[in-house]
Amino acid sequence: MTNATQTLNAQRNLQLSLQRQAQLYDQATSRRQITKPSDDPTAAASAMVIRSDQAATAQYQRNVDNGDAWLNTADSALTGVESILRRMRDLTVQGANDGALSPEAKESVATELDGLKKSLMALANSTYLGRTVFAGNSDAGVAFQPDYTFTGVAGSTVERRIGPDTTIRVDADGAAVFGTGASSVFALIDNTVSDLRNGVNVGPRLAEIDDRMKAVVGEHAEIGGRQTRIDKAKDTLAVGANALESQRAGLEDVDLSKVLLDLKTQDVNYQTAIAVTARVLQPTLMDFLR
Repeated sequence: MTNATQTLNAQRNLQLSLQRQAQLYDQATSRRQITKPSDDPTAAASAMVIRSDQAATAQYQRNVDNGDAWLNTADSALTGVESILRRMRDLTVQGANDGALSPEAKESVATELDGLKKSLMALANSTYLGRTVFAGNSDAGVAFQPDYTFTGVAGSTVERRIGPDTTIRVDADGAAVFGTGASSVFALIDNTVSDLRNGVNVGPRLAEIDDRMKAVVGEHAEIGGRQTRIDKAKDTLAVGANALESQRAGLEDVDLSKVLLDLKTQDVNYQTAIAVTARVLQPTLMDFLR
């Protein structure tokens, strides 16, 4: 082995040691095992797939949060509707007692019913982020016009994707809850008020109120079922997001304490290699000419 060969080998070994030291330094400062794809092509490809899954999961989580807000808005509105309908029924029962109520008392009942209709209309036109929760994809701004016309379109629903193959409806069926036009709950209140003021017994209106309450309760139960699905999806996505992050960290992140220990060890090795190389390569041509 010549001096030139020995020198080249020493330089190569020192360069490899320095490269390893630089790699460990990059890992320590970035806290990443993979700073460029060439560090580990297989792990880099797997990490890209996992990051894509994480992005999709994050979007599903945003969809779930948005859908949950829609359903909470509808649930709150329906709770208010049920309360109003119960009060409406109580007033109708009271108004049906012709023998005990004076015309003034019936007028008082009629006036309160008018007020309930306004509150009911406000609930029917409840919105979330500027969109009505009872009229699907309608862009009319309200679910019900002052003439009780329903602005929603049959079959037009608001849905949110909460998984690769799963969507869920997040709006409520305003037509089923409130009815439309002359068959709406608003028209029912108008008719009841008219009967009270015209001396017509309002007892027969109780059956219509009960039918409307059944429709509201049914839709409310449907909303509750969807909220349960949303809650389960939220939990499932949270677990999935944690699992994906754990997989990503296993591929990309470093154990900082281990890297720092390796870096210190590599630094000692490099300094030792320099010292040894300096001693090995000390002889020069003059040494052989003596």
